[in-house]
Amino acid sequence: MKQTVVVTGGTSGIGAGVAEVLNTAGYHVIAATVSQGEIDFFSGSSKIETCLMDVTEGASVDALFNRLGGLAGLVNCAGILVRNDEYDIDVFQKVLDVNLTGTMRCCLAAQPLLAKSSGAIVNTASMLSTFGGPLVPAYSASKGGVVQLTKALAGKWAADGIRVNAIAPGWIETEMTQGLRDSPEREAAIFSRTPLRRWGKASEVGALVKWLLSDESSFVTASVYPVDGGYLAM
Repeated sequence: MKQTVVVTGGTSGIGAGVAEVLNTAGYHVIAATVSQGEIDFFSGSSKIETCLMDVTEGASVDALFNRLGGLAGLVNCAGILVRNDEYDIDVFQKVLDVNLTGTMRCCLAAQPLLAKSSGAIVNTASMLSTFGGPLVPAYSASKGGVVQLTKALAGKWAADGIRVNAIAPGWIETEMTQGLRDSPEREAAIFSRTPLRRWGKASEVGALVKWLLSDESSFVTASVYPVDGGYLAM
């Protein structure tokens, strides 16, 4: 029987790329999303199971994890960014609820299953976990919180055999970066600070996630891995 991995936000962007890599690696992948539209137009493998789940609703999260007979891994990719509007406190709270509290909800729901399998969690941080984003204060704060949450859970759940790590993607080819990729000036500015001089691919993020879920990383926990072409080093 295939090992099951849940990928939140798994029908678009980085999450979809991660889901595809894990599916190819032989996992039974459940790609969860809040959007029925994303499910209807999902272009990934037909072997990937899609389902509706709202990470801001405890009942919705519990409904998914309570029906699973086993779980090898959880990958938290669900996230939102509302550029220029995050200084509105209601928007600020919404972003934190999805990106940070939503991550915690899913981790808590998955923990009993992962304890039985000695499974692993991979959370999604960001380059903005390291430096601030003036246009996206909520996104920046939430991703900084994801880093510290990852470290806290890794320490708490190590005794259960659960490893908890995070990835910190840089400029990746997704729907979220389409506007930047369409602007020669913005693209040039990004490339000027990126040693590898290109956009990253969601599949490259997925390759790291696959390793973090595998036994090859069995002595790795509480770590945060940039996937940014060297951007943070410049």
